[in-house]
Amino acid sequence: MAVEDVRNFFIEKGLEDPIFELSTSSATVELASKSIGVEPGRIAKTLAFRLKDKDILIVAKGDSKIDNKKYKQYFKTKAKMLTHEEVEAVTGHPVGGLCPFGLKNPLEIFLDQSIQQFDTVYPAAGSRYAALQITPDEMLRLTAGAWIDVCE
Repeated sequence: MAVEDVRNFFIEKGLEDPIFELSTSSATVELASKSIGVEPGRIAKTLAFRLKDKDILIVAKGDSKIDNKKYKQYFKTKAKMLTHEEVEAVTGHPVGGLCPFGLKNPLEIFLDQSIQQFDTVYPAAGSRYAALQITPDEMLRLTAGAWIDVCE
């Protein structure tokens, strides 16, 4: 199960299990912000894209959108999101529960600078009913990610 994969990711790194279960679905930014009780921007949404030769994840603040011009300038190609089926097949996480932790396959992780404005953010945790709280810098460290600027 994807939540267990996320939980094990943290435990294997010698950290406490940060996951908390939600009583309502957090499958969208709006639902997640209401369920957790935070502003939509503090939801760290994870988006899956296909480049020419690999799949990647981008984590951005919940109320931001990918800026196609910035994306193309950085990645040298148009933004092409994975389908719902591809997301689960590639990451092991369902859409609405996608996060950069406990992935089925190793993927390159990018963190949009939009989340840096918050002391903590709330990504999903492998399920539409699970989330966790983390600092942007800790997320960067744990994912070996890279900061980028591809959102409006």
